Amino acid sequence: MDKTDWKLLKEIADLEKTPQGAYNIRVNGQMDSRSTTANIDITTKTDGKSGIDIRVKPGTKKESVHIPVIIHATGFTELVYNDFFIGEDCDIDIVAGCGIHNTGCETAQHDGLHTFYIGKNSKVRYVERHYGEGEGTGERIFNPQTVVYLEEGASIQMETTQIRGVDSTKRDTKIVVGKNAEAVITEKLLTHGSQTAESDMEIILDGEGASGRVISRSVAQEESKQIFYPKMTGNNKCFGHVQCDSIIMGNAQVSSIPAIVANHVDAQLIHEAAIGRIAGDQLLKLMTLGLTEEEAEEKILDGFLQ
Repeated sequence: MDKTDWKLLKEIADLEKTPQGAYNIRVNGQMDSRSTTANIDITTKTDGKSGIDIRVKPGTKKESVHIPVIIHATGFTELVYNDFFIGEDCDIDIVAGCGIHNTGCETAQHDGLHTFYIGKNSKVRYVERHYGEGEGTGERIFNPQTVVYLEEGASIQMETTQIRGVDSTKRDTKIVVGKNAEAVITEKLLTHGSQTAESDMEIILDGEGASGRVISRSVAQEESKQIFYPKMTGNNKCFGHVQCDSIIMGNAQVSSIPAIVANHVDAQLIHEAAIGRIAGDQLLKLMTLGLTEEEAEEKILDGFLQ
């Protein structure tokens, strides 16, 4: 890999060198490198689909899996299927994401379907980042799909981030939460220019004592458009909370359409949505400290998207 590849890996996976533990690095549709451990196995799919299977042995703790994807070939498009089988009583980190460096005039696109089967009492922290760059006129497109099944007492903390450089994205997320299990999703998004972003999210609280929380923060600048469809469904005694906050700037458009559906008398569900511009007093306060208006805006946006 060259300097451009390592720059992309830094952006999407915070990697400056080959990671410790299990990993699979994919470049332009081909495996670049792979490593497994005694507890985590990564194998290429054998059913004709492009992608990998990741299997984590029961009881695995304090280990990590990195599965970043890099594309720097203009005109390249791929669809990847990755399946995660997490045994019982695990506690692991999974870092995914894709970076596209497009210097040509044709579209470069990565679509991926990640499916998680998380065993009883296991904890998973899943980080996914998307990033695009390159001086070419070709578009950079991401369409990720994530499906999660949580068994009794299991949990997933899912952090998704997309900051600049992506011309179009459509995110589909579905999580089925079992008895006393928990799902927490934190989504961060910034669009600018004429970029478009759509996020369709469904959390199904299926088991007794299930809980779910969605925290979505976004910034829409210039002529960009965003639309969010977070849905929380309670099928049992459960607790769910959906919170969507957006900052709108320039001629951008933002739609936030949260939904809560209670199918049980003891389902407690809450949703909140707010869209607005940067408060003038915030700008003024920072400008009195010596920042320009542009610098003050950037400071506020950085803090908002932390």
